[in-house]
Amino acid sequence: MKNRIAKRMSTLAPSLTLAISAKAKAMKSAGESVVSFGVGEPDFNTPEHIINAAKSALDNGHTKYTPSSGLLPLRKAICEKFQKDNGLTYEPSQIIVSNGAKHSIFNACYAVLEEGDEVIIPAPYWLTYPEVVKVCGATPVYIDCKKENQFKFSPEELKAVITPKTKMLIFNSPSNPTGAVYNEEETRAIAKVCEEAGIFVLADEIYEKLCYNGVKPFSIAKCSEKMQDLTITVNGVSKTYAMTGWRVGYLAAPKDVAKAIDSFQSHATSNACSISQYATIEALNSSDEEIQEMVNVFDKRREKLLALIDGIDGVEAVKPDGAFYVMLVVNGLYGKSYNGKTINNSIEFADVLLDAEKVATVPGVSFGADDCVRLSYALSEADMEEGLKRIARFVANLK
Repeated sequence: MKNRIAKRMSTLAPSLTLAISAKAKAMKSAGESVVSFGVGEPDFNTPEHIINAAKSALDNGHTKYTPSSGLLPLRKAICEKFQKDNGLTYEPSQIIVSNGAKHSIFNACYAVLEEGDEVIIPAPYWLTYPEVVKVCGATPVYIDCKKENQFKFSPEELKAVITPKTKMLIFNSPSNPTGAVYNEEETRAIAKVCEEAGIFVLADEIYEKLCYNGVKPFSIAKCSEKMQDLTITVNGVSKTYAMTGWRVGYLAAPKDVAKAIDSFQSHATSNACSISQYATIEALNSSDEEIQEMVNVFDKRREKLLALIDGIDGVEAVKPDGAFYVMLVVNGLYGKSYNGKTINNSIEFADVLLDAEKVATVPGVSFGADDCVRLSYALSEADMEEGLKRIARFVANLK
């Protein structure tokens, strides 16, 4: 018999985020008091007016197939969003609505990557990027971003890894997992390198509205007409509007790329959920004030989390400017042990911490940063304080 499972599936690594989350949930179900810093979604409910828009869609019978690329009114609303927020002009035919931003990322990679292509991924990175690249037959090439530079890469570092095989740069700002945000000057310098090399940029902007201290991201597609023709911008409503379960993401792409993605999606999944699309139209019409309320809560938690970390000897954190994550640098504790269990890497740190203090974190090795674990501050202040108290006690008890 031939291989039962396709070879391309052997390249995929299981998600440690989901693995840790599953273990923490099992412990909670068993009645244990677990504090989870692993969550990657806002702990707010979807705003009522968005929920009501979905109810209206149901009541009005909008339960049928839509065009594979998404409802035209939604794609028009997304075009208006790009114009208003990013200064970018697109036609509805250049917008593809998919089942979440992750789906959009896969579609973009599947449409342009081929066997032998190389894709540059700055590390720390969102753990799905390299897996998508590999399953599409391409090879990830990493830039090791230093914490001394706020986990950001320079144009010189980008140039150094570009080869004749380079097809794409994945550019995530604000970043998951680091919270790093590239300003306009930094973004334009990176765009110049990409233009000169003629490589695509997959710009993941899912966290664009979650920024702090007046820091604002800058869309790389805005740098020039040439850059817009090389950029596939991915966004969605999951993070900004607390709509993770609604599964709506979208992308804007050059016409030929958008056409190819639409063709593929029409065979792979057809359209995203019709009800969720109507809710997304309402979400995109939300006021900035409504979004800012959530951002203010996250900002307060961010400052609190950083202050608590600062009080723990042996660990440190790089202050994030966006998203809702902090990379906790823990490699200064490697070589130490807890109840006879020696900790030598981020997986062992996260596993022993969860067993010892019932605190769930995500091992940094998942993000290409084995010297760290990721903490989310999308949880209540009370839980956050309790979790950091437990981490401090855990660190103090290491031998």
